[in-house]
Amino acid sequence: MPAKQPRNVLLVVVDQWRADFVPALGADFLKTPNLDRLCREGVTFRNHITNTVPCGPARASLLTGLYLMNHRAVQNTVPLDARHSNLAKELRRIGYDPALIGYTTTTPDPRTTGRLDPRFTTLGDLMDGFRAVGAFEPSMDGYFGWLAQKGYALPQNREDIWLPEGEDHLPGVTARPSRIPAELSDTAYFTERALTYLKGRNGKPWFLHLGYYRPHPPFIAPAPYHAMYRPESMPPLRRAATWQEEAAQHPLVDFYLRGISQGSFFHGAGGAATELDPGAVAQMRATYSGMISEVDAALGQVIAHLDETGQWKDTLVVFTSDHGEQLGDHYLLGKVGYHDESFRIPLVIKDPDAPEAAGRIEHAFTESVDVMPTILEWLGGEAPRACDGHSLLPLIAGERPAKWREHLFYEYDFRDVFYSRPEDDLGLSMDDCSLCVVQDERWKYVHFAALPPLLFDLEKDPHCFTDLAADPAHAAVVRDYAQRALSHRMSHAERTLTHFRATPQGLEERAS
Repeated sequence: MPAKQPRNVLLVVVDQWRADFVPALGADFLKTPNLDRLCREGVTFRNHITNTVPCGPARASLLTGLYLMNHRAVQNTVPLDARHSNLAKELRRIGYDPALIGYTTTTPDPRTTGRLDPRFTTLGDLMDGFRAVGAFEPSMDGYFGWLAQKGYALPQNREDIWLPEGEDHLPGVTARPSRIPAELSDTAYFTERALTYLKGRNGKPWFLHLGYYRPHPPFIAPAPYHAMYRPESMPPLRRAATWQEEAAQHPLVDFYLRGISQGSFFHGAGGAATELDPGAVAQMRATYSGMISEVDAALGQVIAHLDETGQWKDTLVVFTSDHGEQLGDHYLLGKVGYHDESFRIPLVIKDPDAPEAAGRIEHAFTESVDVMPTILEWLGGEAPRACDGHSLLPLIAGERPAKWREHLFYEYDFRDVFYSRPEDDLGLSMDDCSLCVVQDERWKYVHFAALPPLLFDLEKDPHCFTDLAADPAHAAVVRDYAQRALSHRMSHAERTLTHFRATPQGLEERAS
């Protein structure tokens, strides 16, 4: 009998790439030939969201298949409970040695180590179970060490490589390139690590989590990507006439509009994000687009290797992001709150077992917790019972399961961490700083643990400027969607052991 063809998986996780910056979903101003090819050969999911933001919680949901309400790594720097399984651990159960390039922003469970563990001094480390073959964390040491090994003279403040080229140019929004050349960018580093790993496999089956830092801030691109797009070609802003009008919508939005600074997005910059004028925002979007094209070109190198070695046609490829980016919409920067710009993300899957699916746009509601069970099923494994997601293989094959979800569900926890303190500002207790969203084609309902709810009519107000929650005419809608939110949480409560029964004959395990 012929040898069984190895099953390989490439999981590409970019950072801060929002869904409406995908050409297959309408962003025809972007140049992404390699992503375009992936969309032509796979399925692009139009209604895909991350189940939470920011990076650490989002990656926890992506890689554990659990909602925020269950994994409870609720913010960057908050530990992930060691008892939870994850994609890497489950892959090891079926014989894979999962490799990781990039990062997961995972703070370890303090009960498994001591308080002096250096991992508690950083934003996050690597999730248990992965084998790092090109890590960015902690503190980007791998990348900066690579630069030094390449002969690049690092400045005393290493992050000054992301200042604009030229000594006379002030930091901030700029059309100038970064001081670091494209061949030494972090995108180039991740790509070299990926090719080194893949070329060393020698025919052995592999799973690679290939992470890219871009288009995450600082918003500055190396040449030639800094000049690839014109500001006037960027999509228009979605925002009210003034930031004060946006702030009036809700106390949480008011906090972020008063508190987000430009310095977190442009290295060395000062001033509030709300001070950016439309021209500066357009330039920021052009730079963001340039970073997207840089990642696309790098991804093309990986695809070319898989093509040349005959592996591309047999490899499951999953392309997604951890979360989105506000990009000046609603006067916000970053990934916060409840806006679609922060939560809607790309998902493209090329399944070599379903060539007939090539080029299709799938409209079903999908969530980041679906990625883990999809990969495990494709490899012949099984997702843990606690997993909140569902395999997407039926959707890829063109079949809509009878009980597929009727709405999207996502969450955000805004308790104080060392770099942002809404809890203190809003006068809330730590465990009251949370919201969840139930959203379908017509309505978007935002429920807060201890703040007023929000309701938006997506048919009449797709960008969510008019809150209807306090309107008596919409009281029944608020009631219905609040009940939906409660029912959704109840049906997805932690269930690792709830299918076991002790009986006179011993332990019984029931099917779901």
